[in-house]
Amino acid sequence: MLHNMIQGFDMPTMLQELLMVCVAILIGAVIGTEREYSNKSAGLRTFILVSFGSCVFTILSIKIGVSNPDRLAANIITGIGFLGAGVIFKDNNKIEGITTATTIWATASVGMSAGSGHIYMALAGTLVILVILKLLLPLQAYIDNHHKIREYHIATATPADADECIALFKQYQLKYFLLGEDSSPVSFSRTWLITGNIKNHEQLIANLIHHPKVISYRF
Repeated sequence: MLHNMIQGFDMPTMLQELLMVCVAILIGAVIGTEREYSNKSAGLRTFILVSFGSCVFTILSIKIGVSNPDRLAANIITGIGFLGAGVIFKDNNKIEGITTATTIWATASVGMSAGSGHIYMALAGTLVILVILKLLLPLQAYIDNHHKIREYHIATATPADADECIALFKQYQLKYFLLGEDSSPVSFSRTWLITGNIKNHEQLIANLIHHPKVISYRF
C-alpha cells in the first residue's frame, strides 16, 4: 500500500516544491539572522515562519488552482500587515519598529516569489533587503546626525523670556518653527519644531538646563 502511495506522487514536482520551500526557509533565516543580530523585536524564527508560510500558501494556491491568484496574494499581504503592526510601538516620543515591520512585509514577498517558482527573484529580493538594511545604515545615520528633527516644549515665566529661545536657536544654527503656545498663571510655554545637527541639539539642551529664564523643557 505504501509503495502504491509513493508511486502516486509526482516526484519531480515534489522535489521542485521542496526546493522552493527550502529556499524560502533559507531566505527567512538569512534576513532573520540580520534582524536578530540587530536586536530587533522580530528575529530569526519570525522571519523563517513568514517566508515559509508565504511560500506554502503560494504553492497551495497554484496546486489548488485558485481562479483569481491576486486575491490570495492580497490575503497574504493583509495578514502580514496585521503581523507587522504588532512590532510597531512608540517609545520616548519616537515611533519604533517601522523598519522591522516593512522587512516582514518584504520577506513575505520573497517567500511568495520562491513559492511561485521564481527563485531568481526571491534571491535577488533577499539581496536587496540585506543591502537596504546594512549598507544604507551609515547613510541613514549621517542624515539623522546632520538633519535631526525634535519637538521641544519650553516653559518660561513670560512671553519676553520665551523670545530669548529664538536667540539660542540662531546661536546654535538650528532651524525653528513655532507649533503652538500655551499660558497659565505661573508660566508661558511654546512648542517648537527644531531641525539641525545632533551636536547643536545637545549644545542647546546643555544651555536650556542652566538658563535662568527657562522653567522647564522636554522633547
